[in-house]
Amino acid sequence: MRIYLASYQTLMINRGGPTYKILCLRDELEKMGVDVHLFDMWDYGMKFTDDDLIHIFNANIYTYPLAINLKLYGAKYVVNPIFYSNHSAQKIHMYRMLEAPFRKIFKRTYSDYFFTKYICDNAERVLPNTRDEGNILNSALGIKREKIEVIHNGVEERFAYADPSLFEKKYGLKDFILYVGHLGAVRKNGPKIIEALKKIDNPAVIIADVLKNEEGAACREEIEKSNNITFIEWLKHDDPMFASAYAACHTFILPTRYETPGRAALEAGLAGANIVITPYGGTREYFEHFAEYVEPHSVDSIKKGVVRSLNKKKNDQLKEHILSRFVWEIIAAKTVDMYDKILENE
Repeated sequence: MRIYLASYQTLMINRGGPTYKILCLRDELEKMGVDVHLFDMWDYGMKFTDDDLIHIFNANIYTYPLAINLKLYGAKYVVNPIFYSNHSAQKIHMYRMLEAPFRKIFKRTYSDYFFTKYICDNAERVLPNTRDEGNILNSALGIKREKIEVIHNGVEERFAYADPSLFEKKYGLKDFILYVGHLGAVRKNGPKIIEALKKIDNPAVIIADVLKNEEGAACREEIEKSNNITFIEWLKHDDPMFASAYAACHTFILPTRYETPGRAALEAGLAGANIVITPYGGTREYFEHFAEYVEPHSVDSIKKGVVRSLNKKKNDQLKEHILSRFVWEIIAAKTVDMYDKILENE
């Protein structure tokens, strides 16, 4: 069995959830003795056998050419679509029905839904991160239920042993509110997060990669106007200061438009932080009753959720929950079992 992990071209520039998911899964698969490779588009001699399987992360326009060519050359692939929408399944289905005749008239006119469906339809297995994601793939895009197998996202166990003193000593802060992620991406809801933080009488820290667009610039400007927000430019994921920030904070917030399920919140929860998070995208499947859920479109809801969380003592319940279900050792074992079943059936 030889496994190739593949995704879109700018994966390492974006440095988002899929980046760390692929790298962490690779490391865990290697520990298990799996012959695993990062897909190299510059490998001129690349050939696939019946014992090879390509694991694609993201099903969208950027991975569509890869899926087409894998199919043309008879290579088998599975896909983790990382797909979700706050639109109802009925609305997406109606859009697709309206799109079909339009595409016959205007050739080469495709929507994001077309690319996601094509990639999933031709995969050996479709691997959503949550049951909610699986349900919308089935009901909205018509992906066959028998193809869908939920494999949850994972988190590195090292965050359970993070040392809060590193961050506390350097920045002189503890028991603060923490946000980690991009600013400037619409889905991340940066303007409302910053507005809510400014209304709370408690120190807050934002560790962010700020995109060079209009929203990113506006977010940076609002942070500079605040009296309680400390801004830290993006840290490398393996920097001990990153994990220390999770452990030093009281409450980690991720009130984005949706998450599937929010890797940073898993890391922070494993480090012992209280969690405030969006209810959209399948987050309840991971955080259950251990988190505060807020309406991301409402600054008041975000504020109230954060205040509720600040009034609760930190405990290890969420940490134990994550350790027993979502560390990479557990997720990788389930992934290998899925690989084995696919390759053995051929």
